[in-house]
Amino acid sequence: MYLRNERQAMSQHAQGMVFIHSAPKAVTPHVEWSIGRALGEPVRIEWTEQSVLPGALRGELFWTGKTGSGADISSALVGWQTIRFEVTEEPQAGLEGYRWAYTPTLGMFSSQVDWAGNLLVNEFKLRAALEAAGSNALELQREMRKLLGQSWDDELEVFRRAGMNAPVVWLQRIG
Repeated sequence: MYLRNERQAMSQHAQGMVFIHSAPKAVTPHVEWSIGRALGEPVRIEWTEQSVLPGALRGELFWTGKTGSGADISSALVGWQTIRFEVTEEPQAGLEGYRWAYTPTLGMFSSQVDWAGNLLVNEFKLRAALEAAGSNALELQREMRKLLGQSWDDELEVFRRAGMNAPVVWLQRIG
């Protein structure tokens, strides 16, 4: 039964978002090509100026593909070390979703997410954080922030806010 469900899950289609928070203009065609290669079809992103970083562009893309495509997209984008991005893969029946975030200064962060978009931290990571902190409450707080990707959120927030004036794309789920 487990193998059947696993095979069934692997054949499911997934969807998510790619947020390119900043990319040098010269790199944007390569970013589109990398995402398209990961998805197995060409993609086109509508690029706009990134006001936080002069000379940089930002863009968003709704994607659909096979389960695990979010990881494929993230892996393809991480090679472009001058960009900042987030990729999400929405949860589906029997599977949690994922979120990946990348900045040139921090590298990659990834975490499972639930249906509401909350990050999920497993028991082993929590135990390791408790062990590392010992009885030091400030150290425990630092460890918890690491587990939640707080440094990535802190660095990306200014880029996210700059994108709030971006065109809104309304998605409609059918079925």
